[in-house]
Amino acid sequence: MNRTVLAADLGGTNLRMAVIGEDGKILYRQKHETPKTEKTDEIINAFTELSQQCISAVKNNGEIVAIAAAVPATINAEDGIISKAPNIPALDGFRFSAAVSSELNLPVILENDANSAAVGEQWLGAAKGFKNSICVTLGTGVGGGIIIFDRILRGIDGTAGEIGHICVEPLGAPCGCGSRGCLEQYSSATAMVRLARELENQYPKSILQNKTRCTALDIFEAGKIGDDLALEVFRQMGFYLGVALAGLVNVLNPEVIVIGGGAAAGWELFIAHVQEQIRKRAFHEPAERVKLVRAELDDDAGILGVAHLAFEKLI
Repeated sequence: MNRTVLAADLGGTNLRMAVIGEDGKILYRQKHETPKTEKTDEIINAFTELSQQCISAVKNNGEIVAIAAAVPATINAEDGIISKAPNIPALDGFRFSAAVSSELNLPVILENDANSAAVGEQWLGAAKGFKNSICVTLGTGVGGGIIIFDRILRGIDGTAGEIGHICVEPLGAPCGCGSRGCLEQYSSATAMVRLARELENQYPKSILQNKTRCTALDIFEAGKIGDDLALEVFRQMGFYLGVALAGLVNVLNPEVIVIGGGAAAGWELFIAHVQEQIRKRAFHEPAERVKLVRAELDDDAGILGVAHLAFEKLI
């Protein structure tokens, strides 16, 4: 029988699962809201119940050999422990792999969601064929995953790759991490809305003036038709992203930088500003070599990546 992995993306809002084959083909998928609770047991129960549904649904299509979970958290991958999960605090310090394995009698692989997305894009997406890549996700925050010679860069405490918390404006906006001026405060979808509100008085003719609840999508739509306020938001977003990426180019000398997430929809409106800062700030040869590309796998990057990690480790 074909060997498959049950891969999960356990987010603060949704729990998504898919049964994935060794070739990356998604055989079955399911989604459920992540329980809003302070009780660890309720989250694990929801996880195991959805797992059992998926396992039952594909019982005639192959053998599930492992469960792989991508989580928005600082993790100890070796021991399967979630160290700190800001969006799911009930799981802080929890021995996730051991708990799920005991419930489902399968080995469990645990990985940070941004690292998983980076692996997914390198396996089947925009970074395929490259050994050294950086993946940046522009969503509600800014996530990052770094792969050096086909290995995830974790750091001694498992916190490497926190690209969203590179300081790009030392006296800038306060960040939830406790610092100020982090990239996340200037290049995320949330940051775009804040910037639009801060700048709107300078652009009285902007169509965004009429939005009582402006969203990143509104800014994108306005930018597409040439709205000056929206274009300035994207200019600043791209400027700060370029500053951060130029530093990473100098430090890591990657072959490719993959940019994904919801805010990456505005690619044509910000990428020239990113490229300009990399050219100005990074060493010439690495800046010329590195390719900036859009992510290709969308929301499936994380589940595909963590499934690939499970196949590599267990098979």
